[in-house]
Amino acid sequence: MSPAPGSGPADGKPPAGPEPESPKAPGPVPIKAIPVRHYGRWASAVVVLVLFGLVVYAFTNAKIRWGVVFDYLDDSLILEGVWNTIKISVLSMLLGVVLGVVAAVMRVSKNPVTNTVGWFYIWFFRGTPVYVQLIIWYNLSLIFPTFNVGFYSESMNTFMTPFLAALLGLGINEGAYMAEIVRAGIQSVDEGQTEASHALGMSRAKTMWRVVLPQAMRVIIPPTGNEFINMLKTSSLVSVVQYHELFFNQGVRAQDNLAVAEMLFTASIWYLILTTVFSTGQYYVERYYARGALHDLPPTPFHRVRQLVFGLRRPEVART
Repeated sequence: MSPAPGSGPADGKPPAGPEPESPKAPGPVPIKAIPVRHYGRWASAVVVLVLFGLVVYAFTNAKIRWGVVFDYLDDSLILEGVWNTIKISVLSMLLGVVLGVVAAVMRVSKNPVTNTVGWFYIWFFRGTPVYVQLIIWYNLSLIFPTFNVGFYSESMNTFMTPFLAALLGLGINEGAYMAEIVRAGIQSVDEGQTEASHALGMSRAKTMWRVVLPQAMRVIIPPTGNEFINMLKTSSLVSVVQYHELFFNQGVRAQDNLAVAEMLFTASIWYLILTTVFSTGQYYVERYYARGALHDLPPTPFHRVRQLVFGLRRPEVART
């Protein structure tokens, strides 16, 4: 029986059935990551550990009374030397920073007189050993027998104490090095900053102290911290002027107990402690001044230790 007219599709074709489903795309296949073997790292680690073990073995079998080394760490004379070392280092560094800033400003000045004086100061005190400068300051009475400023007069031998000679010798010498560090920091600031400040009516001095130097601190701080760490160790030279810092006092104690090598190791341990503490402080100061220049601040020492501990774990590898 033929279909009734008008009951089927107009074209006479049979009605279409349901469309077949398209095949599903395969899911992501897990990647099996195979870590690269670093045989060179293992070989170098073994060499370093062997060398370190040989050094430790040599020191443990040396004729050094290690008990004496640690017993004198809290000796009253040694602690007095530690305090004097910190005091002379901090004060000398402060004097050096002040003189360095002044000398650096003089070096970049357009005035030929101040520029020449700043250059001569840097040239002379960087070109002569600090040991020689300390001896000259301590024996300044050979040049000026009397210290006389009009309202005050005193014999130079009395006026030039070991502390004052150490302070002047270290501080003035450090000022010559700080001058070059500050000058580099000043010149790292874009000249457009100075031009913009002058366009706003600021004087040269105000521009230097309010605009240029604050921006230059990011460049000045890291080498300044290194200079202070070096100052802690250079302060041992002031024993030549009879100032009772750590190196001088360990020598006095060594004369009493005849433990020369042991007292040197005691002093070395204290120098390591001081440099470690101040190096940590330097890191945080650098991190503070880097806030406006770095998007991601460097990790703190605590974070580094944490990364070292947890980084020893081997990362897990995806398995199929």
